Amino acid sequence: MLRLLHRAWWLAVLSVVPALFILVGSVQYAPEAALDRRGVRETVTITADSAAGTASKNHRFTLVGPGGELDETLEYRGSNPGYRVGDRIEILRDPEGAVPLEDAVDVDPESRLGGLVTGVAAWTGMTLLAGWRGHVRRRENRRAWSGTI
Repeated sequence: MLRLLHRAWWLAVLSVVPALFILVGSVQYAPEAALDRRGVRETVTITADSAAGTASKNHRFTLVGPGGELDETLEYRGSNPGYRVGDRIEILRDPEGAVPLEDAVDVDPESRLGGLVTGVAAWTGMTLLAGWRGHVRRRENRRAWSGTI
């Protein structure tokens, strides 16, 4: 949109970075904040990996806690999860079941909020810059047209 309105490729390219900060921050902040606020910490042992020995990039780890096997599984999408069967990890689990459980090390809502605020601030600054640039260009065009008549 910035490219079309102000014919400025550099503004359009630069706007991608804060857009990613806003996207990632807004999508990941709410679940992590919920886990941080009301999550229950448990130390669990990984007993099985559904993708072990296959070329699959979707791992589902079966977890056993102090009270037995959990109803939920820890999911990882990627080729190298960093978890192995037999590892003991600390997880955060939502007692209401609204948010999937996560490794406690990965839950950091403050950094997600920081990214979201940074993205919004950068986009606001770029919008003001684009508006000022458009105002200056229109004013220059009016002067150019008034001098030729």
